[in-house]
Amino acid sequence: MELVLKNLTKVYGRNLALDHVNVTFHEGVCGILGTNGAGKSTLMNLITDTIARTDGKILFNGKDTLKLGRAFRKIVGYMPQMQGYYPTFSGRNFLEYMADIKEIPRREAQSQIEQLLKLVNLEDVAHQKVNSYSGGMKQRLLLAQALLGDPLILLLDEPTAGLDPKERIRIRNYIHTLAANRIVLLTTHIVSDVETIADTILLMKNGRIAEYNTIPELIKKMRDASLQCPVSPTLEDIYLYYLDAQEEAV
Repeated sequence: MELVLKNLTKVYGRNLALDHVNVTFHEGVCGILGTNGAGKSTLMNLITDTIARTDGKILFNGKDTLKLGRAFRKIVGYMPQMQGYYPTFSGRNFLEYMADIKEIPRREAQSQIEQLLKLVNLEDVAHQKVNSYSGGMKQRLLLAQALLGDPLILLLDEPTAGLDPKERIRIRNYIHTLAANRIVLLTTHIVSDVETIADTILLMKNGRIAEYNTIPELIKKMRDASLQCPVSPTLEDIYLYYLDAQEEAV
């Protein structure tokens, strides 16, 4: 299974938000790192076809996702960085509503909802209104709705933003359990969120790819290129090194 981005480009007026991105994703977790404005969310929105491409192609198993249309959207689960809630909905009502939007048959949806509420540890508060949930509970509910329909591609845009350390670890552990037989793309600017769970790392800067590789390979490249490399570099060391290196190259 593969998701291929070919010369993917997005321009907003005079702003080049994504600059001819070429990358291939396979099963497992890919942590997409970059500062605010690096192009992470634009990349997600282009994959989901929430916004139109300026140029380029997105291929799933060799087929253009625009031509696949609804068939592609059915295999994509998306957890946006920010999503509005209906304040009178309970957690279960919200998942039922999202299942209807995804056109999941009612009986199948109910079975999935019960399983997902248990997975994200919300089954005891599923009857409560969403506006009574903590930030972490809302994020777990958003993760559950992204998993409705058992998607092959899971897009998580800053899934731990604004959470306390305990909730961040909990969400991170949930994501780790979901990666088998799925392409999971996780955007973040919090390096520790992906250091222990990512199979590959995509470093972005100004709408371009700075590096795309496994953490061990990134460490090796950093050691080969830098005389000031720490003895045991962390992913944060790698992140800062490659962003600084690209800044110098511009």
